[in-house]
Amino acid sequence: MTTGPAHWELLQRSRAVDNQLYVSAVSPARDEDASYVAWGHSSVVSPWGDVVATTDEKPDIIYADIDVSKVDEVRQSIPIRTQQRPDIYELVAKQAQ
Repeated sequence: MTTGPAHWELLQRSRAVDNQLYVSAVSPARDEDASYVAWGHSSVVSPWGDVVATTDEKPDIIYADIDVSKVDEVRQSIPIRTQQRPDIYELVAKQAQ
């Protein structure tokens, strides 16, 4: 196991905040006898970066209530989408062809 303890939750929370949406991160339970030992800790993270539900390294199922209005609330609080430049994306796509 390499980065799980140091980065797993940080990466989930970062992606949720970066993209201003809920993130569901799924990991297999830890199996010390496997060729790759997973960290486990499946989670659901809100657009604000709060961990809504999580597990530990054991086999488990999580359920989370997702408040879709939080997505709009966060996007209004931090309006990063106003800085998007779809005209540039179009140019890059044309150059790649």
